[in-house]
Amino acid sequence: MNVPAIALAGLGEIGLGAHLPALLRNPGVRLAAVVDPDPARRALAAEHTGAPAFDSIGEVLADPAIDAVVLATPPWVTPNLVGRVAATGRFVLAEKPIAVSSSAAAPLAKLPAGQRKRVQVGLTYRHDPALEVLRDWIVSGRLGDGLLVRAHIYDERRAPDAPEHERRIEATLAHGMPVVHEGAHVFDWFATLFGGPPERLEDSWALATRPDLPSANLCGARLTYPGGVTVLAEFGWLTDALPRCEISVVGDRGHAELDGFTFDLRLTTAAGVERVAFDEDRTTRCFDLQLTRFIELISGARAVPSPGLADGLAALEISERVAVLAAWSLA
Repeated sequence: MNVPAIALAGLGEIGLGAHLPALLRNPGVRLAAVVDPDPARRALAAEHTGAPAFDSIGEVLADPAIDAVVLATPPWVTPNLVGRVAATGRFVLAEKPIAVSSSAAAPLAKLPAGQRKRVQVGLTYRHDPALEVLRDWIVSGRLGDGLLVRAHIYDERRAPDAPEHERRIEATLAHGMPVVHEGAHVFDWFATLFGGPPERLEDSWALATRPDLPSANLCGARLTYPGGVTVLAEFGWLTDALPRCEISVVGDRGHAELDGFTFDLRLTTAAGVERVAFDEDRTTRCFDLQLTRFIELISGARAVPSPGLADGLAALEISERVAVLAAWSLA
């Protein structure tokens, strides 16, 4: 097969900062076009690539030479774009979350099987080798039994020197609490680590640190996963200082810690301390691995997307349940 021609739609922070560099690094693809309604973003992309730039995806879909589209778009517009691209028979890599609600994602659940098999969901950090190491520690019993997981997912610090970023995050809050946007990753990790989705959502909470925010910027939940694993998850945005972003798993035989930004690991047992680190930064290695698997899907080397629509919809459904219950706690 010829090198696949891929278009990138969405030139925001994740598009320019992660997807575009991955596409340019990989010799197994050709960047055929970039798409964004903002002329300034198109001009910024032009500094890094000679690919033609368009203001709408319709112009890309009119080009029969383009094999696939990466959608680095806001989740409130992604569902419609996934449907439009998939309907043309092209492959799609869609950023997480796949939508901001299950109702908004409902049309995706109804896509024909042939189209669903062409849609990969950007649960990017599932590809990180750190998760394989952590799962091996859990499955092999190195942590023991009675696992308690504490996930502190704090990101998007409010910075006085970055007012545009703050405005963008506040606008994103208008489409749901941080759990709606960050939970897609985190609940997918837990399903991978513990062998399936949560068996129960025990309780949930939310807190707005400012009354003018469109929704609560701090929230959390307690969930029970297969095997009786208890998960305490917190999500937070938009404070001047942020707690450490990490996932901790403690059992009666050991304690594992995963750094939320580097994915470096530390295991403490009676035998001592074991550390696992990786050469490349987390974003580089995960977006490269994700793109490689997308190329395998396009070429036919991979029969089904991993992760696929079912994974993206499952993570969204749990995130939404947490957000709804948390909203009730504020009433």
